[in-house]
Amino acid sequence: MTATMPDPADSGAWLGPKASEDDDRVASAQRPAPGLALRAVIPNAITAAALCSGLTGIRFAITGDWERALFAIILAGLLDGIDGRIARLLKAQSRFGAELDSLADSLSFGMAPALVLFLWSLQDLPRFGWFAALAFAICCALRLARFNARIDMEEQPHKSAGFLTGVPAPLGAGLAFLPMYLWLASGEPVFREPALVAVWTVLVAGLMISNLATLSWTSFRPRSSVRLAAIALAGLTFAALLTEPWATLAVLSIAYLALLPVSIVRYARLRRQRSTPGGRAAAPAAATAPAAAVGPEADPPLAK
Repeated sequence: MTATMPDPADSGAWLGPKASEDDDRVASAQRPAPGLALRAVIPNAITAAALCSGLTGIRFAITGDWERALFAIILAGLLDGIDGRIARLLKAQSRFGAELDSLADSLSFGMAPALVLFLWSLQDLPRFGWFAALAFAICCALRLARFNARIDMEEQPHKSAGFLTGVPAPLGAGLAFLPMYLWLASGEPVFREPALVAVWTVLVAGLMISNLATLSWTSFRPRSSVRLAAIALAGLTFAALLTEPWATLAVLSIAYLALLPVSIVRYARLRRQRSTPGGRAAAPAAATAPAAAVGPEADPPLAK
């Protein structure tokens, strides 16, 4: 009796339905699972953590724990400085993340510092103390609104030159706390005078919404000859923050204020170079490099 072999053309029918079911299972296993990718959640989770940290600073201020209140808002600033970088690293940028980041910044670096300063000192100044706190919170919100409105604008003279416009919100919050740093470092009651704190708060609020050209982080490019000294200085600064945090923060704030005239002079010189016939073509090319590394008004968490 002769055995008959199945026709290769009929192999699909010969294998039966089990083969097709196995193929369907393999295809479904290779198909990406539905839902939101984890990489899209991580940056927004960091932004939410920064928001919670900033608002927790208000809670510590209500109980009079000024050091922990400052630490909470400083931690919010550190978290705000990395969420944008992580979003770009994971390629998880989104319009939702940008809006959430601006809202978190308004609360953490506008409302929270204003309330902390009011509870610490400004409440002893009738009427005007509260208006100073309001001025700071409103100016922070206005700065962030201006930042969002200019994201899609192509013509931004400061950004194209590698500068920021005004003092960024996190740095503005840090500058507003300068009297608290000095008070905690020295214990001198003069730094807690409501009139002094009110004037300082309003001045910092004005710097945030000003049109001054301020230096971005990427504009700090030390020469190779001082690279080792810069690394050593960074290490010593970190050690100083651990041992004498308030005095170190006060020195850093004063150093930043001292750099404001430098940034204004550098930007004015760059504008003059652009306005001259020979420097019009060369100046933008030199200024485009830091601006490209910085992104929209520098790194969004630091420049808003």
